[in-house]
Amino acid sequence: MIVGVCKIKLRIAENMSLKGKRRVLKSIVSQLGNKFNIAVAEVDDNQLWQIATIGVCSISNNSRHINEMFANLMNFITAGRFEVEILDYETEIIPC
Repeated sequence: MIVGVCKIKLRIAENMSLKGKRRVLKSIVSQLGNKFNIAVAEVDDNQLWQIATIGVCSISNNSRHINEMFANLMNFITAGRFEVEILDYETEIIPC
């Protein structure tokens, strides 16, 4: 069993309230979860209006599959209609 974890820091440029941030993040979290069948949640920067950090977790029996899925996930966020910019991300593959 292989566990893949990814932490993504996003900037929501046009946002001016926590309510607007929740709207954008809810869309991102639901679409990522549905499309990639992964666990997604906001994990940090809860009180900042224009910065969000989301965590993604996936379990597989192949680390290559997890790496490809994370690459596709980053492309999906970048090419999507989301109003966000990826500031930073880090991934970790944990063999269990």
